Amino acid sequence: MVVYGAVMRTKVLSTREINRATLERQALLARTDRPPVEVVEHLVGMHAQVPGNVYTALWSRVVDFDPHAFSRLVEERRVVRLSLQRSTLHLVTAEDCLPLRALLADVHLRTLKGAFGRALAALPEAEIAEVVARGRELVEEAPRSSHELGGLLAERWPEVDRQALAMLVRQYLPLVQVPPRGLWQRGGQSRHTTAEHWLDVDGVEATTPERLVLRYLAAFGPASVKDAQMWSGLTGLGEVFDGLRGRLLCFRDESGTELYDMPDAPRPDADTPAPARLLPEYDNLFYGHADRSRVVTREDQRRTWRGNTSYSVFLADGRIEGVWRLTVDRRRTAGALSLHPFRPLPRPQRAAVEAEAAALLELHLPGGANDVRWDETPVWEA
Repeated sequence: MVVYGAVMRTKVLSTREINRATLERQALLARTDRPPVEVVEHLVGMHAQVPGNVYTALWSRVVDFDPHAFSRLVEERRVVRLSLQRSTLHLVTAEDCLPLRALLADVHLRTLKGAFGRALAALPEAEIAEVVARGRELVEEAPRSSHELGGLLAERWPEVDRQALAMLVRQYLPLVQVPPRGLWQRGGQSRHTTAEHWLDVDGVEATTPERLVLRYLAAFGPASVKDAQMWSGLTGLGEVFDGLRGRLLCFRDESGTELYDMPDAPRPDADTPAPARLLPEYDNLFYGHADRSRVVTREDQRRTWRGNTSYSVFLADGRIEGVWRLTVDRRRTAGALSLHPFRPLPRPQRAAVEAEAAALLELHLPGGANDVRWDETPVWEA
């Protein structure tokens, strides 16, 4: 029995119950009719390392999603792309941008030290602030690529690696990638300016760890402390969860791990149907937890990666059952979406995945000579 704010006899949630709860929070049990910008806010941002992935991820979650309309939100600066959780690129609302980035500052400094500490050894610590200030001046004069920024900084600090100088500025400052990068089906070099300059705001306070945890649970719960730390990149969240116990419900999963959740959050029955869905690589559905067993087995999880490459995946009955690839010819007149299942699927699931794939292909190439094909080739072993 679960008692609000305290645990008397902790209820055990099955993996399937956890799966359905997570899918519901992620708008993957049924597409939502909420505006896409509200979905982005609810999810506390969306992974955007590959610029076009946000459009596929939102299409899989939002009724009648219009990628052209969402692209205009990027141009209007209502949503922005910058480094946030785990020091990786995310797309967030303009309102969330600076409060989240301020809270995650230590995550970025830790990443900088781990990746570029040796390269930055030639830079006196007393000059770091000067490099950051000069970097701010340069990117606010005009959006710069990392290569351009590093070269300009090296004019004053020639003894320091150019890439390391650019990364130092990126990790100290909230740098947003500006359009046309990130627009629907448009390319463009990654160029950056500060979020303050792009959004014409200043003096925004950081959000709190408590607020971040509550938002995380609303979008990804039920979840453990380690899950929240994996998703955010923050450490030491155990104390935050302890301080929130009076506001949370506590459960355990089948392995005994303690999970936390919002009292009023939806937790559908385990037998709730879960439709087929296609998700892009790096989607936070499967990067939002340390324990990903809620959506994929450990064996299948290894199949979603090859080297440093993450594959796009498809869900059947709420779980990752294969990967997919989309190819479009240069003239954008024909496209093919290949589905690579991990194992044979029941006929109804196979048909549902195929129909979803055809609809996604039509989104990317409307009216084209499109082809959805099943391919048993284990691309993850190639």
